Amino acid sequence: MRNIALLAALAAVAACSPAETEETVAADAAAVDKTEAVAETTAADGGPSHGTFRITQADGDVIIEELAEDGTFTATDQDGEVTTGTYEQRSPNEFCSKDDDEAEMKCYAEEVNAEGVWTSTDPDDGETSTVERVTDEETA
Repeated sequence: MRNIALLAALAAVAACSPAETEETVAADAAAVDKTEAVAETTAADGGPSHGTFRITQADGDVIIEELAEDGTFTATDQDGEVTTGTYEQRSPNEFCSKDDDEAEMKCYAEEVNAEGVWTSTDPDDGETSTVERVTDEETA
Protein backbone atom coordinates (compact mmCIF):
# COMPACT_ATOMS: atom_id res chain seq x y z
CA MET A 1 0.00 0.00 0.00
CA ARG A 2 2.84 2.35 0.87
CA ASN A 3 4.36 1.79 -2.61
CA ILE A 4 1.05 2.62 -4.30
CA ALA A 5 0.80 5.91 -2.36
CA LEU A 6 4.40 6.75 -3.28
CA LEU A 7 3.78 5.97 -6.96
CA ALA A 8 0.61 8.07 -6.94
CA ALA A 9 2.49 11.02 -5.42
CA LEU A 10 5.27 10.72 -8.01
CA ALA A 11 2.72 10.54 -10.81
CA ALA A 12 1.01 13.67 -9.52
CA VAL A 13 4.31 15.56 -9.37
CA ALA A 14 5.27 14.34 -12.83
CA ALA A 15 1.91 15.44 -14.22
CA CYS A 16 2.40 18.99 -12.88
CA SER A 17 5.96 19.47 -14.01
CA PRO A 18 5.38 19.57 -17.80
CA ALA A 19 2.64 22.19 -17.46
CA GLU A 20 4.87 24.41 -15.34
CA THR A 21 7.73 23.86 -17.77
CA GLU A 22 5.48 24.72 -20.74
CA GLU A 23 4.36 27.93 -19.02
CA THR A 24 7.98 28.88 -18.31
CA VAL A 25 9.01 28.12 -21.89
CA ALA A 26 6.07 30.16 -23.24
CA ALA A 27 6.98 33.12 -21.01
CA ASP A 28 10.63 32.90 -22.07
CA ALA A 29 9.61 32.70 -25.75
CA ALA A 30 7.43 35.82 -25.37
CA ALA A 31 10.35 37.71 -23.83
CA VAL A 32 12.64 36.61 -26.69
CA ASP A 33 10.01 37.62 -29.29
CA LYS A 34 9.77 41.11 -27.75
CA THR A 35 13.57 41.47 -27.70
CA GLU A 36 13.84 40.27 -31.30
CA ALA A 37 11.13 42.71 -32.39
CA VAL A 38 13.21 45.59 -31.02
CA ALA A 39 16.45 44.20 -32.43
CA GLU A 40 14.90 43.64 -35.88
CA THR A 41 14.14 47.31 -36.52
CA THR A 42 16.73 48.66 -38.91
CA ALA A 43 17.60 52.25 -39.71
CA ALA A 44 18.39 53.54 -43.21
CA ASP A 45 22.11 52.89 -42.70
CA GLY A 46 21.46 49.20 -42.02
CA GLY A 47 22.24 49.48 -38.32
CA PRO A 48 19.79 49.18 -35.44
CA SER A 49 17.20 51.94 -35.11
CA HIS A 50 18.32 52.67 -31.54
CA GLY A 51 21.53 54.54 -30.73
CA THR A 52 22.84 58.08 -30.77
CA PHE A 53 22.50 60.22 -33.90
CA ARG A 54 23.69 63.68 -35.00
CA ILE A 55 20.99 65.42 -37.06
CA THR A 56 22.15 68.43 -39.08
CA GLN A 57 19.10 70.35 -40.21
CA ALA A 58 18.85 72.25 -43.51
CA ASP A 59 19.58 75.54 -41.70
CA GLY A 60 22.75 74.09 -40.14
CA ASP A 61 21.35 73.62 -36.63
CA VAL A 62 22.49 70.37 -34.97
CA ILE A 63 20.44 68.08 -32.75
CA ILE A 64 21.76 65.02 -30.91
CA GLU A 65 19.10 62.31 -30.65
CA GLU A 66 19.40 59.35 -28.34
CA LEU A 67 16.96 56.62 -29.37
CA ALA A 68 16.42 53.96 -26.71
CA GLU A 69 15.52 50.35 -27.48
CA ASP A 70 12.18 50.82 -25.69
CA GLY A 71 10.93 53.29 -28.32
CA THR A 72 11.63 56.51 -26.40
CA PHE A 73 13.98 59.31 -27.39
CA THR A 74 15.76 62.32 -25.97
CA ALA A 75 16.80 65.09 -28.36
CA THR A 76 19.16 67.89 -27.35
CA ASP A 77 19.57 70.91 -29.63
CA GLN A 78 22.72 73.00 -29.92
CA ASP A 79 21.39 75.45 -27.30
CA GLY A 80 20.94 72.62 -24.77
CA GLU A 81 17.13 72.47 -25.01
CA VAL A 82 15.92 68.91 -24.39
CA THR A 83 12.87 67.29 -25.99
CA THR A 84 11.58 63.81 -25.15
CA GLY A 85 9.10 61.56 -26.87
CA THR A 86 8.53 58.25 -28.61
CA TYR A 87 9.56 56.86 -31.98
CA GLU A 88 8.87 53.99 -34.36
CA GLN A 89 11.16 52.73 -37.09
CA ARG A 90 8.44 51.42 -39.41
CA SER A 91 10.93 50.46 -42.11
CA PRO A 92 14.51 51.44 -42.95
CA ASN A 93 13.03 54.25 -45.06
CA GLU A 94 10.35 55.48 -42.65
CA PHE A 95 11.15 56.94 -39.24
CA CYS A 96 8.26 58.28 -37.17
CA SER A 97 8.43 60.28 -33.95
CA LYS A 98 6.21 62.21 -31.60
CA ASP A 99 7.30 64.69 -28.94
CA ASP A 100 5.64 64.13 -25.56
CA ASP A 101 3.45 67.22 -26.12
CA GLU A 102 2.27 66.20 -29.63
CA ALA A 103 -0.85 64.18 -30.39
CA GLU A 104 0.30 62.33 -33.53
CA MET A 105 3.41 60.73 -34.96
CA LYS A 106 5.19 62.53 -37.78
CA CYS A 107 6.91 60.26 -40.31
CA TYR A 108 10.09 61.16 -42.18
CA ALA A 109 11.29 59.61 -45.44
CA GLU A 110 14.86 58.39 -44.99
CA GLU A 111 17.48 57.06 -47.36
CA VAL A 112 21.18 56.68 -47.87
CA ASN A 113 22.07 58.18 -51.25
CA ALA A 114 24.68 57.00 -53.76
CA GLU A 115 27.36 59.05 -51.99
CA GLY A 116 26.60 57.28 -48.69
CA VAL A 117 24.89 60.29 -47.10
CA TRP A 118 21.93 59.46 -44.88
CA THR A 119 19.10 61.97 -45.30
CA SER A 120 15.75 62.47 -43.60
CA THR A 121 13.01 64.53 -45.25
CA ASP A 122 10.39 66.41 -43.22
CA PRO A 123 6.90 65.65 -44.58
CA ASP A 124 5.58 69.11 -43.65
CA ASP A 125 8.07 71.40 -45.35
CA GLY A 126 10.16 69.03 -47.52
CA GLU A 127 13.40 70.15 -45.86
CA THR A 128 16.13 67.55 -45.73
CA SER A 129 18.39 66.90 -42.75
CA THR A 130 21.57 64.84 -42.68
CA VAL A 131 21.74 61.98 -40.19
CA GLU A 132 24.94 60.49 -38.78
CA ARG A 133 25.22 57.59 -36.36
CA VAL A 134 27.43 58.66 -33.44
CA THR A 135 29.71 56.12 -31.77
CA ASP A 136 30.51 56.04 -28.05
CA GLU A 137 33.97 57.45 -28.78
CA GLU A 138 32.44 60.48 -30.53
CA THR A 139 30.17 61.26 -27.57
CA ALA A 140 32.93 60.95 -24.96
